[in-house]
Amino acid sequence: MTNGLHAKIVFTDVDGTLVNNEHHPIPESAPIISRVARSMPFCLVSARPPEGLYPIQKQLGFTGPLACFSGAYVLDHEGDELFSSVIPIDDALQIKQFLEEELPRVVVGTYGFHNWIVDDRADPRVQREEGYVQYQSCESRDLAGVFGSRGVHKFLLMGEPDAIRAAQRTVEQAFPQLTAVRSNATLCEIMNREASKSRAVRLLCQRYQTTARHAIAFGDGMNDLDMLQAVGQSFAMANAEAEVKQAATQTLPWSNEECGVARMLQQLTAGAQGN
Repeated sequence: MTNGLHAKIVFTDVDGTLVNNEHHPIPESAPIISRVARSMPFCLVSARPPEGLYPIQKQLGFTGPLACFSGAYVLDHEGDELFSSVIPIDDALQIKQFLEEELPRVVVGTYGFHNWIVDDRADPRVQREEGYVQYQSCESRDLAGVFGSRGVHKFLLMGEPDAIRAAQRTVEQAFPQLTAVRSNATLCEIMNREASKSRAVRLLCQRYQTTARHAIAFGDGMNDLDMLQAVGQSFAMANAEAEVKQAATQTLPWSNEECGVARMLQQLTAGAQGN
């Protein structure tokens, strides 16, 4: 896709990539994002739930596929489910008990499909996350009653950076069948190991009759690594972690605050028009 917009599908992470440091869309990005989305699938690939992504689509003026919970729940542009990888409810109950007992320094959010529950909505870490994603959790300890036989897509650990690093190590050692990855310094996502952003990329490429070789992707965090490595052309944000920049085929000169995704797409579409 260098030398012009020759890709057939676009994938982008959200927090630290498409939105600003307050985790909200930048209006100046809307014209180019909506224009590209009219010509090809423009896919949000994020640790967020669907309800945390719909406002971004609306504010930037487009619709498209969603890969939620870092690929554990994939929806097409009409909202139909393409893939779901859950933690079975019996396992989820055991994991939640373990997290409460062994990780007292973090707060746990539990997500499945269109539900997000926490033990205490008044916790400032929960309130901060609600503000970021523009979506309210529900207060409940009844995982079985809320999620039932459908299971749980993700646990989210929220806390200070040192507590999150320690929690990630603890979970990896205790539950090797799960993936524990930090989406930023204060958040750690816990999911079924078969869920990944790269798998979501492959599924959505198949759904829209193209291949990952004809896809581009944008990202900034460690949970974007496999997605960036799965596509033909990948872009790390200027604010990305060093390992992410090494994994991408190109590092942008702009950060998320500088509308890096939109500016790169603007360059590429200009190049395509000139070819």
